Amino acid sequence: MSMLVNVILTVQILTALGMIGLILIQHGKGADMGAAFGSGSSGSLFGASGSANFLSRTTAVLAAVFFVCTLALAYFGNARPASSGSVLENPAVVAPVVPDAGSAAAIPGAAPALSSGVAAPAIGASGAGQIPAK
Repeated sequence: MSMLVNVILTVQILTALGMIGLILIQHGKGADMGAAFGSGSSGSLFGASGSANFLSRTTAVLAAVFFVCTLALAYFGNARPASSGSVLENPAVVAPVVPDAGSAAAIPGAAPALSSGVAAPAIGASGAGQIPAK
């Protein structure tokens, strides 16, 4: 399937470059008005009206191919195998670690346990940033 996606991507890139070239070659409708007043020449490689039909039809065909390639790439990009085994889709369940009263002193920054089993407040936790009362 990877080879098919690479082929579709290559066709899409080539059609995009072809459309860019054809669009830049075409002249706008305002260019005909300048030729009517004598400031431009109306001669072209395909004739007076033949170039507009040929270039516009070729651009339309390339745009349709580009659109089909875009839809195919979107389909293959969203298609997922039955079991992908992704870590993000099936995260491992981790049990929370609860330290006992004896191991609280081993954890840096943890408050030491009192004899009654209740942890003492951390230094600076209560009254931090307060002005002492007299």
